[in-house]
Amino acid sequence: MKVLQALFFPPEQPGGVSSMVPYIQERFDKLNWDMELFYIPKRVRMKGSEPVQFKTFDWTVYRGNAIVDKYIQTYKDYLWWTQMRIQKRYDLIHAHHPIAGMAMKRLFPETPVIITLHSSYETELILNGKISENGPEQAFLTSLYRELEANLDLILTASNSFKNYLSKYVEEPDKIEVIPNGFDENRFRPIVHENQVPQLISVCRLVPAKGLDILLQACSELKRRELAFVLHIIGDGPIRKELEQMAADLNIYHETIYYGYMLHPEEFMPFFDIFVLPSRAESFGSVFAEAALCRLAMVGTQVGGIVEQIDNGRNGLLVPVDDAQALADALETLMSDSELRNRLALAAREKAENDFSLNRVIEQLTVVYRRYS
Repeated sequence: MKVLQALFFPPEQPGGVSSMVPYIQERFDKLNWDMELFYIPKRVRMKGSEPVQFKTFDWTVYRGNAIVDKYIQTYKDYLWWTQMRIQKRYDLIHAHHPIAGMAMKRLFPETPVIITLHSSYETELILNGKISENGPEQAFLTSLYRELEANLDLILTASNSFKNYLSKYVEEPDKIEVIPNGFDENRFRPIVHENQVPQLISVCRLVPAKGLDILLQACSELKRRELAFVLHIIGDGPIRKELEQMAADLNIYHETIYYGYMLHPEEFMPFFDIFVLPSRAESFGSVFAEAALCRLAMVGTQVGGIVEQIDNGRNGLLVPVDDAQALADALETLMSDSELRNRLALAAREKAENDFSLNRVIEQLTVVYRRYS
């Protein structure tokens, strides 16, 4: 069976699905499957010119909006690149982005095309202050879910939370299937250690949706309580300078270390004590599973896929969104109780190994793929 994994971002893109799918391909290769990866290079811009028409809605009513126009042009570019690069045929195409899914089905209508929807672009744009809620951009982007349902053979998501979100925009939500993300446990090597000063770590793209402003406020409160700590932030993004200035304004500049983008943060994470990320939204939150496999105590927010990974008080702690005081309280609880940290970290590792293993993903995808063979 010849399977094409159709990504949007190249595999070296930091975090998320782009860095996960190559491990899926590698595991299927070991099982003697014929599987390839495909994506559009970042350098391909303004090449496509084919007219775009959707079955389920008229996108042209949104024409003239910068984000919509850019999205449509990117779709055209993906069509152009795919026509240029793919000459062979596959038995199944598994897309990992709406643009990839729509392009593949348009160009190969006789081939089964399934898609895993990993996140909500419109939610990210709203939380990052790029678009207004209930505006034309949100209407356009959410209309694409029904378009995918009408054209593709199957929609998958990584969490029940995101499936519930999608149900508002499709006609048959019960047909959406959930396969949580999976991770190769061999990549994660927990290290037994005891830091004299608690070491906090957060790994994410530096955008407002990740709630790092709340984390800095919480850390400022910890310092006010005269608690020693070091906060390590791995990742880069458009608000890095703003966050650095905020740390200085909150008098925690010397307690905060910014590393920028790191290709394999899982090699670095096991040396720390507490993973914390107060996201305002997460469709799944892969970094929490990665932190769990590194055997770190975790603090997250009560949103999206995070609550499907953290059982509050059993394998981590959950706090409300945008609540710096509650976040500081949770961090202080873990910082002051090494026995609790270890107990939660061990439980987190056990759950991640059971629920988010790459072997489990391979088994579930094999069943899905063979459905179309």
